[in-house]
Amino acid sequence: MEKALPRPIAVASRPGTRNLTARRTLLGLIPAVACFLGIWYGFAFGQGIKFWESYRINRLSPQVAAALSRCANLYDKPGPPPNFSKRTHSDRFVPGTKPVLVKNAKIWSGDKNGTEIIYSDILLDKGIIKGIGRTASQLLKNMKEEYDVIDAKNAWVTPGIVDLHSHIGVGPSPALDGADDGNSIFGLTQPWLRVVDGLNTHDDSFALSIAGGVTTALVLPGSLNSIGGQGITIKLRKTAERSPTAMLLEAPHQLNSSFPKLSGPPRWRQMKHACGENPNSYYGTTRMDTLWAFRNAYNTARKIKQAQDAYCAKVEAGKFDEVVDTPYPDDLQWEALVDVLRGRVKVQVHCYETVDFDDIVRLSNEFEFPIAAFHHAHEAYLVPDVLKRAYDHPPAVAMFATNARYKREAYRGSEFAPRILAEHGIKVVMKSDHPVLDSRYLLFEAQQAYLYGLPENLALASVTSTPASVMGMEHRVGYIKEGVTDIKHSLDLVIWDSHPLALGATPTQVFIDGIPQLAKAYSTRKPDVFQRTPDVPNYDKEAKAAVEYEGLPPLRPKRAKADVVLFTNVRSTFTRAGDDVQQSFMATNGEPGVVVVMNGKIVCLGTELSCRASAMANDAEIVDLQGGSIAPGLTTFGSPIGLVEIDAESSTSDGLVFDPLSQRLPSILGGDAAMVRAVDGLIFGTRDALYAYHAGVTTAITAPVGGGFYGGLSTTFSTGAMNKLDKEAVIQEVNAVHVTIRHFDRGPSISTQVGALWRLLVHPPQGHAGEYFKAVADGRVTLVVNTDSADIIATLVLLKKEIETLKGHSISLTITGGLEAHLIAKELGEAKIGVVQGTARPFPTIWERRRILPGHPLSQESSIEVLLKHNVTVGVAIEEAWQARNSRFDIAWLALDAGGRISKTQAISMGSTNVAKLLGGKVEIANDHDLVATEGGDLLDFSSKVRAVISPRRGVVDLL
Repeated sequence: MEKALPRPIAVASRPGTRNLTARRTLLGLIPAVACFLGIWYGFAFGQGIKFWESYRINRLSPQVAAALSRCANLYDKPGPPPNFSKRTHSDRFVPGTKPVLVKNAKIWSGDKNGTEIIYSDILLDKGIIKGIGRTASQLLKNMKEEYDVIDAKNAWVTPGIVDLHSHIGVGPSPALDGADDGNSIFGLTQPWLRVVDGLNTHDDSFALSIAGGVTTALVLPGSLNSIGGQGITIKLRKTAERSPTAMLLEAPHQLNSSFPKLSGPPRWRQMKHACGENPNSYYGTTRMDTLWAFRNAYNTARKIKQAQDAYCAKVEAGKFDEVVDTPYPDDLQWEALVDVLRGRVKVQVHCYETVDFDDIVRLSNEFEFPIAAFHHAHEAYLVPDVLKRAYDHPPAVAMFATNARYKREAYRGSEFAPRILAEHGIKVVMKSDHPVLDSRYLLFEAQQAYLYGLPENLALASVTSTPASVMGMEHRVGYIKEGVTDIKHSLDLVIWDSHPLALGATPTQVFIDGIPQLAKAYSTRKPDVFQRTPDVPNYDKEAKAAVEYEGLPPLRPKRAKADVVLFTNVRSTFTRAGDDVQQSFMATNGEPGVVVVMNGKIVCLGTELSCRASAMANDAEIVDLQGGSIAPGLTTFGSPIGLVEIDAESSTSDGLVFDPLSQRLPSILGGDAAMVRAVDGLIFGTRDALYAYHAGVTTAITAPVGGGFYGGLSTTFSTGAMNKLDKEAVIQEVNAVHVTIRHFDRGPSISTQVGALWRLLVHPPQGHAGEYFKAVADGRVTLVVNTDSADIIATLVLLKKEIETLKGHSISLTITGGLEAHLIAKELGEAKIGVVQGTARPFPTIWERRRILPGHPLSQESSIEVLLKHNVTVGVAIEEAWQARNSRFDIAWLALDAGGRISKTQAISMGSTNVAKLLGGKVEIANDHDLVATEGGDLLDFSSKVRAVISPRRGVVDLL
């Protein structure tokens, strides 16, 4: 029989039994915990959380831990942070700024290579573009806060203008020694300098440039140094903080930290380089010296970079023992140039000539860094293949439209450079180099580039999306895009009164960071034609010649082959009537007119039927003007045109006259009684004079060039003449007596200059000077005083009255410059003192010009309108010889802004007869002045092209 099981009894547990049970329980949990940790680590790794690395760093010495952190970001490339497109507001948004809906806008977005145009609404909110079109409407339905509405009424809207090359805030306006912070003079290579450290927020230019639609600028150091330092990108609007820092757009992380710890991608930095004449002339070096300075600097940076790479290779391999006693290799002076070699810096290079491009391209390949852009680059269009050899990618080219020939390396500059470069696939940027050119009119540079053949989309892009891309800010500025599928762009845009490429296009509102900048915008209604893309002439032949002749195409005028020239399809003619201009013909009923010219003189003007006999009497040469016009040739004054070929090359100029107020005049010259004549120093056939002639400026008045009080005797000459012995090359040997009264560096006081003028008029000295000042006091010769200050001009009004009281008759006095003359326009009109304003578009370059009247959109009237309203006779001048060719656009712009208050005939007078009579010119009789024939429009039309000059004085017709 089976034994029964024993009864259970209580047994004391053995040591470890309970722990064994617990271990078995924990052992069962290990797979679950491991799985959880694996999942968590995978998630953390995906989010960039490196626990093991953090553990390692925490166990390392602080020195090695810091080095490891820096090494982790060593190869990161600049760009927006990963979540940038999801942002709900701009980092520059100002709380309290109301949303704005811009309705019925014609939007040039910058997208699709600048070809996209959208007719829609734009919603602006939180400093970014929230929506366009339907998106804007949907967002408005849910918007609870108040918003403003602007009806654009089908006006053009573009992104804010972006200036890739500016010295605004460091090249002060007005120019004052205490605020001049553009250049250092302590060495050729100084990559450690930062332009932000000298940015002057009180510069008068900020408000003026905003009025031209400029919202963003890359502020660069000057070009005296081969490596001038670091630039900075700014928004131009005033900020509540009023500091330079508050103006910065995506400031580099190094702004507030020598060696920052990065938690995201680095931000783009900017570096200025320069080669050629500027560093050479200041430091007395050669191009060989400059290039060695570059190579030496980059070699220093390369050694630091190589040391960093080697150090980080050891750290990342875990070889901490090899670096534990070695600091991370770095140098505060050279860290920015090391970043250049790491591809984190946009290098902006001031270079003009082929030799300089070749040098810098080789430098970029030797040290393996990309070039963002060549600036100025007057010869770049001749050597596009050289640019394409640059490291990584071809640089963009940032240039002027027509500003050239001011120094040797700019001598071959061409107005066709933008189109030629674009045809070769090079990015084209138009820039101001402010204050060299007033950036308020940067858009005019794009308009001129378009005029001479740059396609419309690229011309608009050249001052918006292209510079934004070149400076690495295309995710912030340069486009109008909404934030649904694209990056949310900062809210900078401009509403224009006409097509942006139409001459005189002016903002009616400018937004920066969503904040309207124009409290009250003055404008006039432009003709409907100005709302369309402007028609422009064909310049294919001229562009081809620019390359064929390496920037120096023949400019000598060609004479008509026949004695009789028949101009057909003439829409209008303007002729002189005494010292005024009148419209003498206008085509009616769609029937164009004809003009018959025989031996340089008009023998018939009217319909084809009425002039047929005159035309058929001889074997006429026919010129079809295609709806063009004939008008008086223009007269230029204010620059040293005719006395200098290249400003910076003294051997190409007449030189400076002696000034008896600051130096002793040679006795052989007659001592202090000497009076110099400009006619004796004339240089004919200069390229600026011939370009002016081809643009309808047929005569020039020029005075001796001086640096002080004394000027001399001006003269009138033909801009188309090739030498002084040509027939009618010198039209008038002596025009007027010229003096200058203004502040000179270390020169005599204003009161001394006025006192000297008073004595010369009341007690003329013996000699040549005395004869002419006596003639002024007798009322036989015009006195021309160059000055801008309203205070000085007021003193001259009183001086004129005193002399006239003493002499018992009136004297002839003209003010040139005169940018503050509008302040005493009434008194000038009463005193019968005329003004030849120094520039059509005033700018406060110096203290004596700070009280300008800026014109639209900042003031209802221009300074010239104010003067005309008070019966002051007004002419328009220029300051530099290259500007003469644009004289017709200057006066056309004035007429456009005046909205009908200045007629075409008045505008032409301001650029011709008024200039001559105010400067002592013997205004020719009606049938003896030069006439200009234009094709495709009249002389003031952007769409017209000068085809011929008709010269009764010389008895010829020059075909251009």
